[in-house]
Amino acid sequence: MKLRAIMLSLLALASVACSARAEDATDYPSKKIKMLLPFGAGGGGDVLGRLLADRMGNRLGQTIYVENRTGAAGTIGAQQAATSPPDGYTITIGGMTTHVLAPAVYPNLPYDPIKDFATIGRIGTSSILLIATKDFAADDLRGLTELSKKGEPIQYGSWGVGSTGHFCGEILSQKAGVRLQHVPFSSAAKLANDLMGGHISVGLVDMATGTPLVKDGKLKALAVCGGRSPSLPEVASYKEQGVDFERSLSWVMYAPAGIPAPVAQKISSALKESLAEADTSSRSWSRSASPPSTSLEISSVTSTRVTSRPGRRSQPMRRSR
Repeated sequence: MKLRAIMLSLLALASVACSARAEDATDYPSKKIKMLLPFGAGGGGDVLGRLLADRMGNRLGQTIYVENRTGAAGTIGAQQAATSPPDGYTITIGGMTTHVLAPAVYPNLPYDPIKDFATIGRIGTSSILLIATKDFAADDLRGLTELSKKGEPIQYGSWGVGSTGHFCGEILSQKAGVRLQHVPFSSAAKLANDLMGGHISVGLVDMATGTPLVKDGKLKALAVCGGRSPSLPEVASYKEQGVDFERSLSWVMYAPAGIPAPVAQKISSALKESLAEADTSSRSWSRSASPPSTSLEISSVTSTRVTSRPGRRSQPMRRSR
């Protein structure tokens, strides 16, 4: 009898918990929502996040505030998002760096890009921009390849080991034979500052970071990794310049795995409606990403695993600050 009473009590508690969860989902959101971004301030992911936080917050009737968590090419922020309570009050943006390349680059990655996340929806696609200082001796991939054969490997920067920028650099090295040496930075914004300061000559950054610098004549663009970007339509892609690579790089919104389905649906609807708003066609938006053309299931993004790691030539930059 005593065991039966305990079991009945547990069942009653479970019923109350499920009822409370349903009520919470109905009332969601009842407090501010955190958008945890694994990108440095001012970069493409940060621009996307802040635009969406404003629009989605208006749709949901609650403030969505941005918190940047940088480091290890975004994996530190992704881990924090993955281990947050799955209650709908933490969302994040990820993509190729955090959910496809990271498992191949970091053997002890502290999260599973499939099991630890629930997909809220696809945001869009973006290319990566290969830029150089104005006085750099090459203007395109052919010139870069020829220049790399004349002396020491050319140093190029990205926003971290295993980042999409690093991946695009390795594509050049492996498919075009460009002799390169990777220099990891903590963010695309810091890399851009060092490019303008002449501390490094070549870099791979997101479109939001690089586009205004190219348009203002502070840096020059050599190519885009991915398809041609509407923000810099005159800059030819890798494939157009003879490098056999053409793949869209996706931005995706995630929540921690285990989020209640009704809550996830509310966030997903707010995302979809925000993406459809006219303001997302603005200049700031177009620099960051192109809108998605189809719906996205988690398996089509995060189940694509890279079987080989980017080259191991990465090393800290040997220079004084």
